[in-house]
Amino acid sequence: MRDLRRTASYDYTLPAELLARYPEERRDRSRLLVVPRGAGPEFRHLRFDGLPELLEPGDLLVLNESRVLPVRLLGRKPTGAPAEILLIRPAGESHLWEALVRPGSKLKPGRRVHVTGEDGEVLEVAIVDGLPGGGRLVRLETPDPVEETLARFGRVPLPPYLQREAEPLDRERYQTVYAREAGSVAAPTAGLHFTPDLLREIQRRGVEIARVVLHVGPGTFRPVEAERVEEHRMHREAWEVPESASAAVARTRERGGRVWAVGTTVVRTLESAADGSGGVRAGRGETELFIAPGYRFQVVDGLITNFHLPRSTLLMLVSAFAGYETTMAAYREAIRERYRFYSYGDAMVVVPQ
Repeated sequence: MRDLRRTASYDYTLPAELLARYPEERRDRSRLLVVPRGAGPEFRHLRFDGLPELLEPGDLLVLNESRVLPVRLLGRKPTGAPAEILLIRPAGESHLWEALVRPGSKLKPGRRVHVTGEDGEVLEVAIVDGLPGGGRLVRLETPDPVEETLARFGRVPLPPYLQREAEPLDRERYQTVYAREAGSVAAPTAGLHFTPDLLREIQRRGVEIARVVLHVGPGTFRPVEAERVEEHRMHREAWEVPESASAAVARTRERGGRVWAVGTTVVRTLESAADGSGGVRAGRGETELFIAPGYRFQVVDGLITNFHLPRSTLLMLVSAFAGYETTMAAYREAIRERYRFYSYGDAMVVVPQ
């Protein structure tokens, strides 16, 4: 019997060729592994554009509208040595940000980094202060709006495991088609498979669509390093549930429909806003909710998600939702059937019983 509180229980070996370094040519042509929640390993294999057949009239599909910002700044110190700044979240005012920097030993408070845009213009970034955990408080030294500045000087913050620099295609493809609220440093990747046509087809089937926001932080890429799951501490992420989404969940409960979360970010948002009776409260806040086996879900009935890194909090969340044995069997099936993994890879859907 495996000890599900041990981080090693969430390990697996992925053949290197199954890591998807680029997206499929068409978003909805990725593959979709159908996994029954909490049941034996009776899997089905679809293409993602077959998702609507799994949904029923009266169901609710919940999307995360967060948009990825080009927050990776590559520049140089005044000495000419290279430097990198990854903006994490605004720190009280628009031009002041919490950030991760490299090389951390050299970028002390008082230092400056110069970032050159494609047109030769230079953005100066000041290191203002140190933060707990090795981060920095930085200021973008420009009167221009932050989004406009990042569009000129920033790069898409691709996951490090892709082992390549961002390319022009990533500006569009590392973004959901429904992204609206800027603030993420990583894409809510389950949503990358949807197209406008697919969303319209889902609505034509009588499925309601609601939208929430959770701004994804860099911790999504980090494996759990603690030996015991309960020793891990989650990163803070900002979320918002509008009144329209809260009302949509309530209507779904009244008509006996099911709530489907598009991605682990939506799960964490809805569960963070749970009202204790199957619904969600409208509002906003920050969550450090860590979902692992043993967690009792209050809102979500079905889950659409990508395949996640070993030892990650995301894999632990899926294991909590689908059942540990079912989840690990699904991953073995995906590897056996040569599915593509991670952010630009294929998807799985955990279907309610």
